[in-house]
Amino acid sequence: MSRALQQKIHVGCRKLGLDSDGRRDLQLAVTGKASMKDMNEAELNSVLKRLKTDGFKASSGSKKHKLASRADLRLVHVLWRELGAAGELRDSSRKGLNKFIRARFETTWQSIPADVDMLRQHDQIDQVIQALKSWGKRADIEFAWEDHQR
Repeated sequence: MSRALQQKIHVGCRKLGLDSDGRRDLQLAVTGKASMKDMNEAELNSVLKRLKTDGFKASSGSKKHKLASRADLRLVHVLWRELGAAGELRDSSRKGLNKFIRARFETTWQSIPADVDMLRQHDQIDQVIQALKSWGKRADIEFAWEDHQR
């Protein structure tokens, strides 16, 4: 548990703009100890409580979808994000990607999954990738991942 608390403290300090010296000063002020290694769980909780008082809001990672386990599905997400960053999308969220897939492939595919990460057929995933690449090409977007492949 203390490792998780230490990670939360590091995240909280980073979000509040504290560097490592600032974090140590805060820890020293709250617990009298500059190093987290010397603190027990109660002291770590005190530091975290102070960070929350100063404006840090810890968020649970459980609300987020896990990354797709397959590289080709991750590529779909990367292409979608890059199209969004280039200003090509009205909705660059995951929901927007799912809407795009439904609209683009509803007449071609027999069934469309509710979420992009539920796609399992390689040819369907490849069709989505090709559609996103074509969109990028029409919009004169050079995808960042292409630089690494050359």
